[in-house]
Amino acid sequence: MNASSDANAPSSAPRPVTPMLFGFAAFASAALVFAVEPMITKLTLPLLGGSSAVWNTSLAFFQVALLAGYAYAHGLQKVGSVRLQTVLHGAVLIAGALVLPLHVSHVLGDPWPQRPALWLLAVLGVSIGLPFAALSATAPLIQAWYVRASLARGASGNPYVLYVASNLGSLLALLAYPIAIEPLARLGAQTLGWSIGYGMFVVLIAVISLVMWRSVAAQTPALKAKPPATRLAALARWWRRLLWVLLAAAPSSLMLGTTTYITTDIASAPFLWVAPLALYLITFIIAFQARPVIPPKIALVFQTAALLAALATWGMPIQWFWLQAALQLLSFFLTALVCHQALAARRPPPERLTEFYLLMSLGGVIGGAFNAFLAPVLFHNVVEYPIVMIAAGLARPWGRGWLGRSQIVLFTIAAAAVGGALAANHWMGPGLVMKLLFAAVLVCAFLLRERAVAFVVLCIALVVATQAVAQHEDVVRTDRSFFGVVRITQKQARGLGPTKLMAHGTTLHGAQAQDPASHCRPLVYYAPTTPIGQVFRAVQSQRPSVRIGAIGMGTGAIATYARPGDSLRFFEIDPLVVKLSTDPANFSYIKGCAQGSVDWVLGDARLTLNREPDNRFDILLVDAFSSDSVPTHLLTVEAMRGYLHKIRPDGVVIMHLSNRNLELTSPVAAVVKAAGGVALRQFYRPAPNAVDYIDSAEDAVIVGRDAKSLEAFLDDTRWRPAEPNGVTAWTDDYVNLMGALTRGFGHNYREAVQAAAEANAPHAAPGKAP
Repeated sequence: MNASSDANAPSSAPRPVTPMLFGFAAFASAALVFAVEPMITKLTLPLLGGSSAVWNTSLAFFQVALLAGYAYAHGLQKVGSVRLQTVLHGAVLIAGALVLPLHVSHVLGDPWPQRPALWLLAVLGVSIGLPFAALSATAPLIQAWYVRASLARGASGNPYVLYVASNLGSLLALLAYPIAIEPLARLGAQTLGWSIGYGMFVVLIAVISLVMWRSVAAQTPALKAKPPATRLAALARWWRRLLWVLLAAAPSSLMLGTTTYITTDIASAPFLWVAPLALYLITFIIAFQARPVIPPKIALVFQTAALLAALATWGMPIQWFWLQAALQLLSFFLTALVCHQALAARRPPPERLTEFYLLMSLGGVIGGAFNAFLAPVLFHNVVEYPIVMIAAGLARPWGRGWLGRSQIVLFTIAAAAVGGALAANHWMGPGLVMKLLFAAVLVCAFLLRERAVAFVVLCIALVVATQAVAQHEDVVRTDRSFFGVVRITQKQARGLGPTKLMAHGTTLHGAQAQDPASHCRPLVYYAPTTPIGQVFRAVQSQRPSVRIGAIGMGTGAIATYARPGDSLRFFEIDPLVVKLSTDPANFSYIKGCAQGSVDWVLGDARLTLNREPDNRFDILLVDAFSSDSVPTHLLTVEAMRGYLHKIRPDGVVIMHLSNRNLELTSPVAAVVKAAGGVALRQFYRPAPNAVDYIDSAEDAVIVGRDAKSLEAFLDDTRWRPAEPNGVTAWTDDYVNLMGALTRGFGHNYREAVQAAAEANAPHAAPGKAP
């Protein structure tokens, strides 16, 4: 009877709970978080362009939203009843669903040209802030609930195993987006799929809430950290909290700094931002493993070697740029791993878990904010990268007391070698002696790797010395804006003499000869021999005056084509480029060479061009694709239809598609066909041994409303029909950059061969069919 009554009575004993359910929830929440990051950022590109700064600013926002989520999770732990916690969190998740389906809110209007970063932060906050923060809060909440459920059944679950699952979900989602999600699904399907996934996750949390209700008694006490017993213990706790913040801030800053440094000073390539972020997540997975794949002592040895090599080559002339990029990524990975392993070694017991994640997230925000907001204002170059890299060198053993005798000898030898290297460079130039002395510095620093202060001092000396001997005399000025780093250099060009060049990151955006005899001659992509120059000469030969629109200002070389009676309007997104190109002290194409009227409009070209009257331009040059932060929203069917509306019935659109890594001609041909236009393409290659910068290799497509508008070029054998080659037309809803990158690997060689064959074809007269 008693047994029967006991069997039928409600049991107060907690039911067992499986860690698999909690692990899957941690995995799913992180996957949703990292899938939405590139998705929502891509939605903003039609408004802000494709600069890497857009990604850096977006990432800084996500870190702030993550901090907000962790703060909410930490506050929720103050609620004694875990059942009430599940109800409250479910309500927050449902509230986040009110802004779905995923979209960019337009309540703040168009981007603010002078404050694009502030506008982007505000728009992201309105569009995705609440659901992102709610998802971010789930990971620490799930871990805390798992501990509560484990304790209720008399077990002691390890919550940090769930943190590994969370980072694994983040990594897989991050890699899946460029490889599978973006190429296979249109943006509308992506946002709808993510919104459905969010709804399914809410259901999953409801299931976990039900499990918690059945597993944890209503009166189960909340996890509470024991207060420090003494004032000294309290100070030690605050010191540990500060270390959590600092050890999280350094890798976060380095992640953005590595991306910016590589794309600015080494090489720009699509999806390059994926590599540092993926490596960053992998370091978390390794650091929080029960048995790390790379033990901390081994990580420190390899990190020291990689860090010294990276610092020694920072700012040096780049020859094997992929090798240099790999070295910087390796140094970042190992440095982040050392920091995160030091962080994992200091992780607290479960009752302080949410506080740990909150302060770790605060460190991530500080590191990201430093790079995204302070560094562009404080520094003209990407010096935040080596500064933080050196500072992260402190995340190593400090040793006890003063340096030992052998360590003092090593430090003295290194200091003497630095001075000797500088002297050798001054008296003998950068030869073998100088290199051997620098090698001695590297060896001594490596041997002092477990004495943090001495190691960092030698790193600082190494960087200062290598920068002192580096050759920077050709740099006229360096400036930085939200959209990147712009350098003006002056070189002695063969056949032209002194020549100024403008580069945005690693991409050349124009040049101007300083010799008065050649001062107003357009160079590189805009020379009269290039496809762009050919179109300008052909159109102007038929009309006494023309109206020209140009998306992208560069050095303003196009202004040399503005004759008396012509008008030219630039559409430029970066105020810094306008400032530099319109100052005759830098380039005088616009204010010294143009004979017609020239003006400019600041802002994203899709928005500003849309405000122009239809049928306005005889020539519309779209010149924004030579770098690899490609504003793909200018390459879509919707954009092309806008271009065709803005040119006159017999006008021409010139698409300048030269790009080191992406094959853009095929998608543009498909876009033109879908937009109802007609297109011709030309792959121009200059003559061997041509004068430096006199012209440049160039891939271009010209577009008209119909074949008649391109009549002047149809008989020119240099121009061929542009074929889509089976590529799907890009739209505002679908872009396949991965496909363009894949084609680009083999495209450059094949097109160079084809261009050579076309150049050697017999002609009856220049530019005419035989």
